[in-house]
Amino acid sequence: MPGRHANILETIGRTPVIRINRLAPAGVNLFVKCESFNPLSSVKDRLAIAVIEAAEKSGELKPGQTVIEATSGNTGIGLAMVCAAKGYPLVLVQAEPFSVERRKLMRFLGAKVVITPAAERAVGMIVKMEELAAKHGWFMTRQFENEANPDYHSRTTAREILDDFKDERLDYWVTGYGTGGTLKGVARVLQKERPDTKIIVCEPADAPLLGSGIVQKRKPDGTPAEPHPSFKPHPMQGWTPDFIPKLTGDAVAMEMIDRIVPIQNAEAMQASKDLATKEGIFCGISSGGTFAGALKIAAEAPKGANILAMLPDTAERYLSTPLFADIGADMNEEELAISRSTPSGQLKT
Repeated sequence: MPGRHANILETIGRTPVIRINRLAPAGVNLFVKCESFNPLSSVKDRLAIAVIEAAEKSGELKPGQTVIEATSGNTGIGLAMVCAAKGYPLVLVQAEPFSVERRKLMRFLGAKVVITPAAERAVGMIVKMEELAAKHGWFMTRQFENEANPDYHSRTTAREILDDFKDERLDYWVTGYGTGGTLKGVARVLQKERPDTKIIVCEPADAPLLGSGIVQKRKPDGTPAEPHPSFKPHPMQGWTPDFIPKLTGDAVAMEMIDRIVPIQNAEAMQASKDLATKEGIFCGISSGGTFAGALKIAAEAPKGANILAMLPDTAERYLSTPLFADIGADMNEEELAISRSTPSGQLKT
């Protein structure tokens, strides 16, 4: 945010809504909310400050106490920023398959990162987090069930959206889900203040947890007892862990979701690439997945409809993933031809 700030944490939120021009179907108004404009480039910066400041206020988190969380990466990066600014030691537990650049960013920000085996998936990293917290007396932020997460989105993200569409309709709001904090926090505000807005939730076609209709098995403390039977690994990191988070389950139970849209892996990656090359918007695979869902809605929406899609993070979190598999560091054949050629007019975009 422009202006003078007391610390980096004051720059969280107030992210822009941007109109889509070249990729939007004719006759509809398609917008995206770019959460990469947060200081550490993802929507999880909001979660991070929310859970830490709520714990400080309640007294659960003591000065100098170590914080611990299980994360695919973006929450860990946000927490590393918040803990660095506030002076808390931080331990993050991450399952092995997630991109190495996330791991390096967390460590660069001062966090310690414990890696769990890929075969144990997200449930395994949560079990490890609980084990370490119990052994050392560390504070668990519990991103998947902490009500401070959706509460912050209700106070900030939802209000920003309402302000940006103050004098016009918002026909569809499209989102994915990781913890469910954005979904629950924004959807309940829209349901109350903009009841005509349809809540559209996207999830991987290879991991249709909500679409399966299968109820997640949980332990008495609310944490998942085992991986969801409908889960298969997918490249949309941060989207849909191998269990239905409690916050997402709450949103389903409250019947706030109007439609669930399954997204193929290839659709998500192509949408991310198209946003970069056709709109100049640099976002990750999960953002591409949400945008692919928004395009499906736009293809069916009535003329003049206003559609807003959430873009959770930046493409820089995916440099080591299939999203960048065909992007080389050296010149390709076309670039070599350009370097050898004489001027011959404009290149095609």
